[in-house]
Amino acid sequence: MAAEINRFLSFQRVERGASPHTLRAYGKDLGGLESSLLARGQGLLSAKSSDLRMYLAERSFKAPSAASQRRAMSAIRSFYRWAIEMGLCRSSPAEHLSLPKLPERLPRHLSSEQASAMVENPIQDGWHRLRNQAILELLYGSGLRVAELAALDLKDLLLERGLVRVRHGKGDKERQVPMGAASERAVDVWLARRGKQAGPLFLNRHGRRLSVRWIHRVSQQSGLKAGLAGVHPHALRHSCATHMLDGGADLRSIQEQLGHASLGTTQRYAHVSAEHLLAVHAQAHPHGEQQDDDEVG
Repeated sequence: MAAEINRFLSFQRVERGASPHTLRAYGKDLGGLESSLLARGQGLLSAKSSDLRMYLAERSFKAPSAASQRRAMSAIRSFYRWAIEMGLCRSSPAEHLSLPKLPERLPRHLSSEQASAMVENPIQDGWHRLRNQAILELLYGSGLRVAELAALDLKDLLLERGLVRVRHGKGDKERQVPMGAASERAVDVWLARRGKQAGPLFLNRHGRRLSVRWIHRVSQQSGLKAGLAGVHPHALRHSCATHMLDGGADLRSIQEQLGHASLGTTQRYAHVSAEHLLAVHAQAHPHGEQQDDDEVG
């Protein structure tokens, strides 16, 4: 891989706080571009817009989704912006590339009854069950990202204020998030079993920090136990936002709680809530539901 790519990835990690997942994706996309250019006798810093379009066209046959193409274009644009700042090139060949439009996808969410059934009856028994319930209550009650929850230490609990401090949010931003009464109770019960020693909040059976992968498993299998297939931790986060909106919370408050950089991201939940309101209207309003043929006239 070109030295420029390694320098760029280092910049993204140190200066931009990019996650390991983002760095791997950027490295893969830029490495693919480098290989494509070398095959045509070109280098990264001498490429033209036509070279980039050819690479993206080739790539679309292997990874045709719009999301995948947008990710590759984001990596390429970011690389050339960095290269200009570093004085490695004078202009960006990616400047006029157009991004493919993503299909509108509404976040999956659970009903309040489904979410309650799941978080109140997690998988496993004994101390594992106490830990798992505290995990699920925080995912649903506070809307934490799974990586944020996995990174929590005991010192991040501000129990006297009913808050949890997220020190490793997206972009390495810090925020304080309300826990909610049910989350507080579940965390208190877990702490009574865990103890008050410093260190990771959620531990595995070896006394080490619980992994993101295991939290995914807790979520999915607890969902199956409640009769819900394919429930990822992000579904509980989406459910938290949707139910807050349904309960009257404003979008700005939800944005701050979830740690969204853009209000536009939060606004997706307004569409989810609108669907919910339409369903309620259809069931409850005299003109909300079409009558059966045998009831007409």
